[in-house]
Amino acid sequence: MNTTTPDMQAVVCHGPKDYRLERVARPRPGPHQLVIEIAACGICASDCKCYSGAAMFWGGNGKPSWVKAPVIPGHEFFGYVVEAGPGALEHFDVTIGARVIAEQIVPCGKCRYCVSGDYHMCEVHNIFGFQRLVADGGMAEFMLLPANARVHKIPESLSVGDAAMIEPMACAVHTVNRADIQFDDVVVIAGAGPLGLGMVQLAKLKTPKKLVVIDLVPQRLALAKAFGADVTINPETDDALAIIQGLTQGYGCDVYIETTGVPAGVTQGLELIRKLGRFVEFSVFGKETSADWSIIGDRKELDVRGSHLGPYCYPVVIDLMERGLLTSRGIVTHNFSLNEWEAAFGIANSFDSIKVLLKPGRSA
Repeated sequence: MNTTTPDMQAVVCHGPKDYRLERVARPRPGPHQLVIEIAACGICASDCKCYSGAAMFWGGNGKPSWVKAPVIPGHEFFGYVVEAGPGALEHFDVTIGARVIAEQIVPCGKCRYCVSGDYHMCEVHNIFGFQRLVADGGMAEFMLLPANARVHKIPESLSVGDAAMIEPMACAVHTVNRADIQFDDVVVIAGAGPLGLGMVQLAKLKTPKKLVVIDLVPQRLALAKAFGADVTINPETDDALAIIQGLTQGYGCDVYIETTGVPAGVTQGLELIRKLGRFVEFSVFGKETSADWSIIGDRKELDVRGSHLGPYCYPVVIDLMERGLLTSRGIVTHNFSLNEWEAAFGIANSFDSIKVLLKPGRSA
């Protein structure tokens, strides 16, 4: 962990359902490294799925664990620069006291993806909060940013909620960009969680013909409507297929963005989308899903696109937030201290919240 004296509090992941609040060593910066005091760290759906033991994080069936425990979780963080190693301030173009965020990936800078500019697909793929030694995360009082982190300054004009939502909003920007939304498109966003609600705001800026949001929680659908959705659908009470066909002369939606994280969101999308449509998959799933792949190929010839992280999108998010075109208002619903992490994870993994923040430091 590049640490010395045990002098800070952190949540530490030791394994599935084995997270503990501990006193650990405060990080000390080496050359071109920063230490930040964490102001806030969001709990992502992937954090909840990692906690519960999802196979994509912990391996199984002959696959090794991607998570390298013990590790401090948390990749949706921001904080204040409090210490800098030799050359770090110049390297990152920051000052002591600056409010900053680091992108969730720590790219190696050497693999074919990093060299070609696709650093978000780095072959080594160290993500803050999942790999110890290189990338301890933000559920702690302090955090080390290594020399190869991608750091961005946060204007003081942004609220704590907006600053804490930069990371998920960057993922939302990348996803909406992948959808290649056109003016005459009927766009469906499935899932109105934190990411989905960001995508609603961003997709609305693309001015599609119709913007439709699907979710099971009425409060989230109401917020989606406030953010610009033309139509909202609750599949427990509404016939999604009939509504979409009614909007499209029976053809189906042009774009379907899947951000529910549950298998039903995939199969629903394959049913709702038209032939030659664009299906964008963002979610992190807790388990494998299956679908009739003949729909993708022989029956509809779909353009299926994945979306991963938020490459080159952090400055875009900060700019949109500064201009009042993208907001966390209504999305950040709960704030907890580090001491309350168990309650925070519990409510984050429920329909009683949208975005839950842990606040270890000065924003608590």
